[in-house]
Amino acid sequence: MFNKVLIIGCGLIGSSILRAIISKKLSKKIFISEKSKSNISKIKKIKSNYTFIKNINSEISDCDLVIICTPMNQYKNIIQKLNQRLKKGSLITDVSSTKQNVIKLKNKILNKKLIWISSHPIAGSEVSGPEYGDKNLFLNKWSVIIREKKQNSKKINLLKKFWKKIGSKVILMDSVNHDKIFSITSHLPHLIAYNLIKTAQDSQKIQKKNLIKYSAGGLRDFSRIAASNEIMWRDIFFNNDNIIKAINLFNKNLNSFKKLIQNKNNKKLLLRLSNSKKVRKQILQLKQDIAKPDFGR
Repeated sequence: MFNKVLIIGCGLIGSSILRAIISKKLSKKIFISEKSKSNISKIKKIKSNYTFIKNINSEISDCDLVIICTPMNQYKNIIQKLNQRLKKGSLITDVSSTKQNVIKLKNKILNKKLIWISSHPIAGSEVSGPEYGDKNLFLNKWSVIIREKKQNSKKINLLKKFWKKIGSKVILMDSVNHDKIFSITSHLPHLIAYNLIKTAQDSQKIQKKNLIKYSAGGLRDFSRIAASNEIMWRDIFFNNDNIIKAINLFNKNLNSFKKLIQNKNNKKLLLRLSNSKKVRKQILQLKQDIAKPDFGR
């Protein structure tokens, strides 16, 4: 499918893409740019033909596809290097969870001879690092491709084909809708998880008791989400302006719940709780999860 692919940043997502490319034989040559010596030593355990590069140099100038899998705060520096090295028409994509900021940065500083089509594979885990990479991480998961005006249709189709080859279901979406949708479905739940764990920690200090050892399923599941990579989530929270609106809406609904409980409003509280169960049924119908119970692993 490709002659040369460059993966910049090879943590969980980058190493999973690497494994998938190797498994599906999607590129004749694979280059990896990774700063962490620890990550490099872990990636070397993946037995295949790939090449580490210390700097983005002329060796990768004719890459067909560049996939950026680093924290977003590194994008500016990476783009400046790619501007100097890549040949005209090279395709670049990224895997970040927010898109309006990426599109704005790309439009401002990317060399016009290069083609950047942003992606967001909806896959991942609370763990980070290449040792957790999985060639099947993207299997039957959504990969969003960001649609912009005057995009190269051939390159879009090529990128769609790539994500489908490694198992994804592909959908096109504009950056504004993308950031609104994922502020609710992904970013707010993670923020809530971090805040819930902070609340448990504070309560433990106030009561001077070890509450954590009595963690029930709810706290356990939230703690899994809150174990996600803090650098990545800092960047997401700083770069999606919709998160503030999502927090405000959440606070409004939380205060509404508070009033129903204070007033012991049986009818309205039961209605709200039963309506919430419908979302779980919808998720199962859409095959976004399985119905098998999880009673605490």
